[in-house]
Amino acid sequence: MAKAIYLEHYLDSIENLPCELQRNFTLMRELDSRTEEKKGEIDKLAEEYIANVRTLASEQRVEHLQKIQNAYSKCKEYSDDKVQLAMQTYEMVDKHIRRLDADLARFENELKEKLDVSGYESPDNRALKKGARGGLKEKKGPRGRGRKGSDEDSPQKKKIKNSPEFGDPLLSVQPSDVLDMPVDPNEPTYCLCHQVSYGEMIGCDNPDCPIEWFHFACVDLTTKPKGKWFCPRCTQDRKKK
Repeated sequence: MAKAIYLEHYLDSIENLPCELQRNFTLMRELDSRTEEKKGEIDKLAEEYIANVRTLASEQRVEHLQKIQNAYSKCKEYSDDKVQLAMQTYEMVDKHIRRLDADLARFENELKEKLDVSGYESPDNRALKKGARGGLKEKKGPRGRGRKGSDEDSPQKKKIKNSPEFGDPLLSVQPSDVLDMPVDPNEPTYCLCHQVSYGEMIGCDNPDCPIEWFHFACVDLTTKPKGKWFCPRCTQDRKKK
């Protein structure tokens, strides 16, 4: 619901933006046309002056040069008007961008408050808590080891386990879209592909596995295997021993 309200308000605010932009661009094109006409007039006056300068009286020369100067002044006036229109157009678009950034920041804060109330614990907080425990190796969460494809312990399932609100369409992300999204530098990455958690994942049963969690597709799995499962790297290390 909140997402719909933000979107509705923002769309209302930019409803007239296309018309305003079109008006400014049309005015700038007209100023360009006028400038080109004046430039043609200046060229013509200059050619006439050069061709007749020897036969013109002193007053006529001054008058002719004054016409050329006036034409140049008019070109400068048109150019200044175009610059002002361009700055106005930029400010017009920038204003809406700033409003969108402000709305997104406010929406993100409200979303965080909603998750805090629901008891959701971010991966970063879990990592801090893990470090505070002195590096104890327990088989749990996205940074733990072991339980294969557990619905309770997989990275993305753990996010939604205690949060009914997390099922809202506002927060839904399709697994197929994850790889196309920019990765948050603070979001933990997993697997051989070094991507964030999405879809079905399985944990390596080697307690010292440096990667720990893997996407099914990256390790050629379609279902949860029975018994213990070791990732390709740990399997090779076990064979060497």
